[in-house]
Amino acid sequence: MSKILSGIAGFFKGEGWSRYRKSFRYAFYVILHPFDGFWDLTHEKRGSMAVAHTIVILTVLTHIWDRRFTNFMLNNTRWSEFSIWLNTLGILVPLLIWVTANWCVTTLFDGKGRFYEIYMGTAYALTPYPLIGLPMILLSNVVTKEEGVFYTYFNTFALIWAGFLILCAVLMIHDYSLLKGIVVILASIVGMAVIMFVCLLFFSLISDAIMYLVSLYKELLFRIS
Repeated sequence: MSKILSGIAGFFKGEGWSRYRKSFRYAFYVILHPFDGFWDLTHEKRGSMAVAHTIVILTVLTHIWDRRFTNFMLNNTRWSEFSIWLNTLGILVPLLIWVTANWCVTTLFDGKGRFYEIYMGTAYALTPYPLIGLPMILLSNVVTKEEGVFYTYFNTFALIWAGFLILCAVLMIHDYSLLKGIVVILASIVGMAVIMFVCLLFFSLISDAIMYLVSLYKELLFRIS
């Protein structure tokens, strides 16, 4: 236990914490200068997986807090029926599928990005969502229903901004032209659908196999008895 605590203390005092802070501040540069930012993020190694994980966690928390703490006039979520785990998976699973599909497609399209670089770039591209979403949660509780339209506008803008940044990340990480990048993104979306179909088919077959074995086991017990 003492070694773990000393290791954590050493991280915050050493170069690890300094690099983490620089990489976290760099996320703000990336969203304002996406082309230079995403190029340097991977090619100049200015990104950090720790910061990427942090942004993903903030994105998940923002999504959950938005459902929980947004003014009831702007939020139709029933908290009694709300599942934190399902909403967490609702962010993490599509993210993982997107990264996997994009990596598979870009491998066929001579992409230069590696799996972890695609994940890192996508995570940094999500920065506008918590950056705008968290203040909007607080703002929603001090505005009237008529003024709540700004809440919708800003959240929509955050999603559009994040989508644009994902496009820039694909272009810079894989060194694509605009047209090729758009084609790859569309192909990646199709790839996501294929992956989800295969996963659903696999789990369906596994479920059917388990049900068959259970019924067979019960039948054997019935005949033996």
